[in-house]
Amino acid sequence: MMLTPPSRIFDRDREWADLSAFAGRPSAGPRIGIVYGRRRQGKSFLLRALTDANGGLYHQALEEDGAAALTTLGATIAADAGLSVPAVLRTWDAAIRELVVRAGEERVIVLDEFPFMLQKAPELESVVQRAYDEARDGRIPAFRLLLCGSAISIMGRLLSGARPLRGRAVLDLVVAPFDFRTAARFWGIDDPETAFLVHAVVGGTPGYRDLLEGEVPAAPGELLDWLAAGVLNPSHALFTEDIYLLTEDPAITDRALYQSVLAEIAAGRHTTREVGAALARTDQAMQHPLSVLERAGFVRREADVLLAKRPILRIADPMLRFHHAVIRSDRHRFAERRAAEAWSYARSRFESGVLGPHFEDLCREWVRRFASPSTLGGRAGRVGSTAVNDREARRRFEIDVAVTDAEAAGERPTLLAIGEAKGGAAAVGEGELDRLERLRTVLAERADTRRTRLLLFGRAGFDRGLRRRVAGRADVVLVDLGRLYSGD
Repeated sequence: MMLTPPSRIFDRDREWADLSAFAGRPSAGPRIGIVYGRRRQGKSFLLRALTDANGGLYHQALEEDGAAALTTLGATIAADAGLSVPAVLRTWDAAIRELVVRAGEERVIVLDEFPFMLQKAPELESVVQRAYDEARDGRIPAFRLLLCGSAISIMGRLLSGARPLRGRAVLDLVVAPFDFRTAARFWGIDDPETAFLVHAVVGGTPGYRDLLEGEVPAAPGELLDWLAAGVLNPSHALFTEDIYLLTEDPAITDRALYQSVLAEIAAGRHTTREVGAALARTDQAMQHPLSVLERAGFVRREADVLLAKRPILRIADPMLRFHHAVIRSDRHRFAERRAAEAWSYARSRFESGVLGPHFEDLCREWVRRFASPSTLGGRAGRVGSTAVNDREARRRFEIDVAVTDAEAAGERPTLLAIGEAKGGAAAVGEGELDRLERLRTVLAERADTRRTRLLLFGRAGFDRGLRRRVAGRADVVLVDLGRLYSGD
């Protein structure tokens, strides 16, 4: 039975459908689900709405020691039963059994901020496992239990390897940020340039809108005032968001090291070797901090589409990228409320360190999610970037967008498209087309390029010469911000 979502939930149709199926689908035995994602994505909001619709039991754990945590859970159980005296819980085994008995087989139990509970009671995973096995054997009532948390490195491992819950959960739901098109609708921004600028700062995290009070920018000229009142305001919570974000995950201990790693990636060092060299660390020494940042969702390790052994490091969180490119190198000036002066120095860093990389990210996302097979000349397989050595020119070139054919067979990859993403203020000209045509020829040594289309992405559009030259050419596709936000 599909539960009716409350009208206040924006988008999240697929997430609600999965949660509703978990809660409403008839089942002969116990059911366990895992829900996780970064903070401020709306996980708790969704789960409270689910328990309201299902009549379930919702408990949000606090960061407290074991005895206090049991007392807090006892108060939740008592409130659910309409009792004024908290239930007395002496062990986590007793607590889980009490939850199961109180909720019964139809009502959903939600334990939110589950990593807080695990910190003081690591045995909880095994306790839940035992309850599941006993319910499956009919020794205790069947139950529906959702475990939720924001510490991705912890939540993401609950179902891995030989962990107690491995093979026992039927739901593994990640609540991700909105994509850039959904984010524009969520913020109510119609102008593509303004939507792009706002997304380059706050990304698709819906919770930031509650923190950024006041008018949302309606035009690019309103961006600085909006930033000065929010992210660049030293009294605002988001002014130190880069510090706060890294406290989310308990696996991040030496925060100075992790901030340094993020700073190097934000500065344009995109391989393990480059980051390690900048920090005077070996490749081996860099593996652990990079893996932690990757598991926490702060860094993405993207494989080169054509070179399997050349992973590219990118900052996955726009807010972190903005802080490292704009604020951290001039924090004192922003802290002294000299935003206009500081912004005059930061503007070039914003263009090159934020808008450029962010535009490239959105172009790759557009290809993955929105570009039609007729645009690409086939169905996209792998989408990413690649590098190519032009021996004749004695230069190495980075290709921002590379797309393989999902349906092609054979040892040699088939390139559907390669693309150049220009996120600057200048219109894209014929020189960029010349470059792509040359690189398509060079790539023929490594891939099948007979059908490869050339994608030119221009935040500021395209000049007349380029438009005249590509008119009528099926192998060249021009994508401006308007098409990025509303076309295929």
